[in-house]
Amino acid sequence: MKNKVKLAIALVLGLMLAGCGGQGETGGYALSGAQALVDAGAFSEQLEQLDGDTAFALYRLADYGLSREELEDCAVLRSAGATCEEAAFLQIGGGEDQAEQAAQALRDYVSAQIDANRDYRPAEIPKLEAALVDRAGQVVVLVVASDMDAARAALAAG
Repeated sequence: MKNKVKLAIALVLGLMLAGCGGQGETGGYALSGAQALVDAGAFSEQLEQLDGDTAFALYRLADYGLSREELEDCAVLRSAGATCEEAAFLQIGGGEDQAEQAAQALRDYVSAQIDANRDYRPAEIPKLEAALVDRAGQVVVLVVASDMDAARAALAAG
């Protein structure tokens, strides 16, 4: 009986973790690209994984006309606060217009991060100014990394 309960708990936890950060691939970017960036050494610190609800709120996607349901899947890694480093792969449902709105939300997010960190963490500004925001089909990508060459190489290889 105890083994069945443990197995059931493990399955539930596994399904919960798969809710955001899946391995889907759409439009030229794989959601697993976030892990590829980590493996390539693009970041100077260990990043924390965010869930879809947190990512939706963080990037203010509702302000750009998107519903939570249109953020179909994601893989988001973000600094706990020491740096501005992060990687976000957002799979947007709906259509090209919705994906472009999400890309605009990420561009505006980076601009706001530059403004917010100019006096607070001035050493992070070059990373933010070199940030990559790109879209391929329905997947929108944001990368702020300490080693953008490694990040771009990992994205190109993926």
